[in-house]
Amino acid sequence: MEYIKRLMEKQLDEALNSSGGVFLRGVKACGKTETALRFAKSDVNLQQDPRNKLLASVSPQDILEGAIPRLIDEWQEVPSIWNNVKIEVDKRKTTGQFILTGSATLKNDNKLHTGAGRIITIDMSTLTWAELGFSNSSVSLSTLLDGSPIAPKQHKTELRDILQRLVIGGWPALIGKPERSALTVNRSYIDLLVSDDISRVSGIERNRQKAEKVLQSIARNIATTVDISTLASDTTSDTYVGSETTVSRQRTYEYLDDFSRLMILIDQPAWNVHIRSSASLRTTPKRHLIDPSLACAALGLSSESLFNDLNFSGFLFESLVFHDLSVYAKLHDASLSYYRDSSGAEVDIIVERRDGAWAAFEVKLGDIDLDIAANKLLAFAGNIDEKKSKKPSSLNIITGTGIAYTRPDGVNVLPLSVLGA
Repeated sequence: MEYIKRLMEKQLDEALNSSGGVFLRGVKACGKTETALRFAKSDVNLQQDPRNKLLASVSPQDILEGAIPRLIDEWQEVPSIWNNVKIEVDKRKTTGQFILTGSATLKNDNKLHTGAGRIITIDMSTLTWAELGFSNSSVSLSTLLDGSPIAPKQHKTELRDILQRLVIGGWPALIGKPERSALTVNRSYIDLLVSDDISRVSGIERNRQKAEKVLQSIARNIATTVDISTLASDTTSDTYVGSETTVSRQRTYEYLDDFSRLMILIDQPAWNVHIRSSASLRTTPKRHLIDPSLACAALGLSSESLFNDLNFSGFLFESLVFHDLSVYAKLHDASLSYYRDSSGAEVDIIVERRDGAWAAFEVKLGDIDLDIAANKLLAFAGNIDEKKSKKPSSLNIITGTGIAYTRPDGVNVLPLSVLGA
């Protein structure tokens, strides 16, 4: 399978030229190792070979020796290696020494040095539409954050194709695979998560059925601000209270923490901004899975199932847009949030750069109800207190189908198939 160049490679190159070590973290099977190997001059994997894991524990210096940059793959298998890398970076006093990759974060009780000033962390996700070639990237997020006019090149997409891509996802190993094969592989991925990975990352023997029920509840409520109580009660919808598969509120918290440390669960925080009205801002985060295909796999949904439930497909598509914008935003020192207040006003996605420039996005799977979406964006922008916050650089509607253009009211309509970094 031909390697696909990743957008974050520029970040990785810059980080290696700026610091002694780089930590490339991301969910399992997103392509971390393949990308890291393109920069590394030597490598060692602490998960595949038990002998390497033992050597890292008893003689870490031997693990660190090798041509640089040296890749230490799945370093979290021997957590102490992190501090050894930090010490070695201090000793050598040169950049580009180590690349560490990992598919799980550790608990705070591991007493690891933060790595500040020695190790730069870069997050990696599954492939975006721009990387997969489903988008021609003729409209960049950078342009939208700068408030520049857009000049899109049309790239037509069909609803059936979008739904199929939601099921397959952005996994490098599934490029070119048929939908049925991809669904089988993704289902196996879910099975491994709930039967093995979740117990390993928590250090506790987790109940597979309960873990799967929580994951299914997250999938059913993807891209929404569902609270813990709702998630917990959702797991009991097909059981009786007190049964072995009932999940308590506290246990739901624990499973969410496990999924977060496995890097498959992503929170989209609420945006804290100054507004003119007296409405109060909501604070509960929206929840996403690292790739919408995991929601399809958890619920056993095919593209035909999604076609028969376009309302749910709309939430999955919003999660896909969040996924792609998250990758693009990292290249511009920007972060994602959403807006909702007590009056009912809401905006699906806010992308804000560190310098305060921001753009707002509503997401529509199809190209209907665009007037309603545009009016929501304009009313929202009019409620921003511009004495305390910058005005928006752009207001945008991201669609699945349709063409790209700027409306007479200034709102951009952009299919995901023209959006890039």
